[in-house]
Amino acid sequence: MSVQESAFHGFANPVDPSPAELRAWAYQPDSVPLTSMPPDWDLLVSGDRLVTTLFDLAMDTRCPARRFALHCLYIYAADGIRTNFRAHPKRRFRKLVDQAERNGDELMRTWAHNSRVLLTRPELFVYREWCEGGLVRENRRL
Repeated sequence: MSVQESAFHGFANPVDPSPAELRAWAYQPDSVPLTSMPPDWDLLVSGDRLVTTLFDLAMDTRCPARRFALHCLYIYAADGIRTNFRAHPKRRFRKLVDQAERNGDELMRTWAHNSRVLLTRPELFVYREWCEGGLVRENRRL
């Protein structure tokens, strides 16, 4: 039985979900609606511990929570770049961007492009676009 086929019954600790819980939820997001999550849950899960899982979910065009995962990748990129990579390892960030450019679809290539632009021009950071989902909703290149 795959993760997509198994029933998801909720998070043991929604503030600190495991990668397996996040993956299971992403394929059944209606089982625990985002509105029932803690405030700023997107910011809470957008760290190093879950970024690989979020990246895999964002790369999966069949994932129902793909746009949420992509939104979290925008948060992760902005957080790393704006802290000069004190918040997240630059090497991991670059590997994700490279992989998105090589193997991603248009949404993921746009994320990679925008991340590279922000890396060279951090003054282009706008909270609404990077942390409130604006770039995901618009799928716009900077």
